[in-house]
Amino acid sequence: MKKRTIGPFTVANVALGCMNFCHAYGNPVSTEQAHAVLHAALEAGVTLFDTAALYGFGASESLIGPVLKPHRNHITLASKGGMAGVRGDDGVMRRVIDGHPRTLRKNCEDSLQRLGTDVIDLYYLHRWDQRVPIEESVGEMARLQEEGKIRALGLSEVGADALRRAHREHPIAALQSEYSLWSRNAELGTLAACKELGIAYVAFSPMGRAFLSGKLQQVDGLVQGDIRASMPRFQPEAYARNLQLLAPMQAIAERAGCTLAELAIAWVVNQGEHVIALPGTTSVAHLHENLRGGAIQLDAALLAELDDLFRPGGIVGDRYALAAQREVDTEKYAFEAV
Repeated sequence: MKKRTIGPFTVANVALGCMNFCHAYGNPVSTEQAHAVLHAALEAGVTLFDTAALYGFGASESLIGPVLKPHRNHITLASKGGMAGVRGDDGVMRRVIDGHPRTLRKNCEDSLQRLGTDVIDLYYLHRWDQRVPIEESVGEMARLQEEGKIRALGLSEVGADALRRAHREHPIAALQSEYSLWSRNAELGTLAACKELGIAYVAFSPMGRAFLSGKLQQVDGLVQGDIRASMPRFQPEAYARNLQLLAPMQAIAERAGCTLAELAIAWVVNQGEHVIALPGTTSVAHLHENLRGGAIQLDAALLAELDDLFRPGGIVGDRYALAAQREVDTEKYAFEAV
């Protein structure tokens, strides 16, 4: 597998996101199935594993910790704080964004316990709580690093200005945000800023939340709890129009001798030596398909053809609904989708 650099770490250019096991897309998978995917990833040479306090309100960390513990000296383990589950007076767990230093410290210490490790290699601020100056949140993360609880700092879903402010406070090793053929916001500033500052860009949802795989043809039957049901581009009318992009993409994939999924991953990792693809999956077969994509080199003409096919103005629907969009600081294309 091709290698990339994140701060002090060298990792494979395709990582494994561990959200899918128990969060965001409906019914969680069995422990046995999740462990099978983790073991397959380890055997295939995946070296970056990514989770968060939010995922399953800690369930993802508890699930992956025992499997990864024997391999801690050979992998890079990433988690996130600043957005986690908080139990209300009614006993219900709810997602809360809180970037205050005391909360980040508690999030980190809770994650360490669930993961069964003494140190988290890469620790992200999952969301910037804009009630708190980003320098304060990053400052507390720097103190956690000084204490040996984390090894490197990351940010998630922030724009270029906030990234630069944070980097001035303390070196940032990685920025994680959505990036794929049909989510191109990174190209408005953060991708270039990361390259300039020597920061890795970790691209989550490089498969477009299954859209780019071609395996999700209908969205009417999304199960309860699937976050895609609230996303504008996954609404039935918008999705039907977006599906029209897949036939020409399939023709390109056939010329390149690969599947749609492999082509989607290949496009992401071909965007720069500082870019790492972070797909999540609950399938061993899909895991291997994603990893094959990381080995494909695309020429400039083919990349340009894909760029034109998936130009942002041709995508129907935003990636987030308005309420979720307000929670992130990423740059946004100002256009009415056709």
